[in-house]
Formats: sequence, structure tokens, C-alpha cells
Amino acid sequence: MSHINQRFGKFIYSECITNSQINENSHPAVKERLPFTIRIASGDNDLQKVVGMRRAAYGRHLPEFASTMATEDIDHAPGTSVLLAESKLDGGPLGTMRIQTNLFAPLALERSIQLPAWLSNSRLAEATRLGVAGGTIGRLVKISLCKALFMYCAQNHLDWMIISARDPLDREYENMLFDDIWGKKEFFPMAHVGGMAHRVMAKPVALARTRWERVGHPLYRFVFLTEHPDINVQQTDAAARDREIDRGPDAA
Repeated sequence: MSHINQRFGKFIYSECITNSQINENSHPAVKERLPFTIRIASGDNDLQKVVGMRRAAYGRHLPEFASTMATEDIDHAPGTSVLLAESKLDGGPLGTMRIQTNLFAPLALERSIQLPAWLSNSRLAEATRLGVAGGTIGRLVKISLCKALFMYCAQNHLDWMIISARDPLDREYENMLFDDIWGKKEFFPMAHVGGMAHRVMAKPVALARTRWERVGHPLYRFVFLTEHPDINVQQTDAAARDREIDRGPDAA
């Protein structure tokens, strides 16, 4: 059994990508409901839930760093969206992820590392501040947030998903076919995560489906052949006015 199978067990078909590509050259999609919703956070109340979730999640492994976490300017920046997973039972937060594009400003990780030339002139999305609730539900939320990341990138015509991950979490992304942007398994201190060493990895949005299908990835069915109406990464009207990313900063 592979590392990723061992890690996610019976939730193996609950991981990362897009409803918009499900019906493209595939069998009819199966519709599946989740015990939570995922949407783009909007307003101060949502961001307070996000910060609370970040503190709780990071506090399990990095308590000192977690104690410093608060709402950040980048959470409100153009070209940035913050995902929020909420329980259907009580509306409580179960997970969050921030997606920053490079359409208006450099990515946060570019404060610490220069991107290689082959990523220049590409539309990039960096996923940061991933945090989920503990236990079994947290594992399902995590893989669903990964799916939401892909959906967001596909719907907004972005080219690459970029992540930075500390050891041992980097191996989860390696299993999802992210590749190192520099040296193999090379780690860099990251200013936006307290100077901790992280491995920087990338995944091409356009090739994600082909690559997963070719290797028989265990999460392929969940990502591409299953529709999840509870995952919605469309901008709200208010958010769209502030965070329009599809047109880019120079659009008329």
C-alpha cells in the first residue's frame, strides 16, 4: 500500500481538483455530498473564523508561531482568495487555505526565493496557511481543500500551483505529483512562515488530469470523476469587485 493510501485510508477518494473538468473526456460524474461546505471567505466574521482555524491547526505543531497569527494584509489583497470550510452541522470552521496569485504582486514566497526562469511569464497561484481540524474529519477537509485549490486555478486560467511545505508534509505533495522547482528535495528558509525551512514545489494545472490518470493516482476518481456541489470557489459579487483575478491587473 502506498504512503498516501496509508495516510488517508478510507478517505482515499477525497482529495484535490475541479468540477469544471469532471465531464471533459470522462465518464459521467458521480455527485457526492460532504458534511461541510467550502467557499471563499468574505467579510470580517469569516476572517475571524479563518484566523481561529489557523491558530488551532498550527498550534498543534508550531505553538509559538501560531500565537503570533492574526489577520494579514495579504488576506485582503487583490488577486488573493481565502478558502473557508464550515461544518453543515453548526457552521463552525473546519479548515482554511489562502490562495495568492501573482497577477497583482509577487507571491509571498518570492520574499525568500527567486523563482526559476521557466516559471516567468506564467500565471501562478501559491497556496499558503493551510489548516484543518484534527481527527478524521480534518483529513477529509484537507483533501477537499486541495481539490478546491485546483478548481480555483482551473476556473481562473492559472498555469501553475505553487506550494512550500516543511518536512514531513512535503511528502504529501510529492505524492500528489508536485515537483521541486529547484534542486531535488531542497529546502529554503521562508520569511512568510517564520523563517522555517520549506521545500518549494510546483504542479502544472493543465497537465494535472493527464498525469494522475496516467499513473493511476488513487485520488483521480475523487478529483475528476466526482462532482462536489459543496465546494464552491466562485467569487461572490462583493469579493469579485475587490479581487478580480481573471482579467489581470492591466485589463481595461
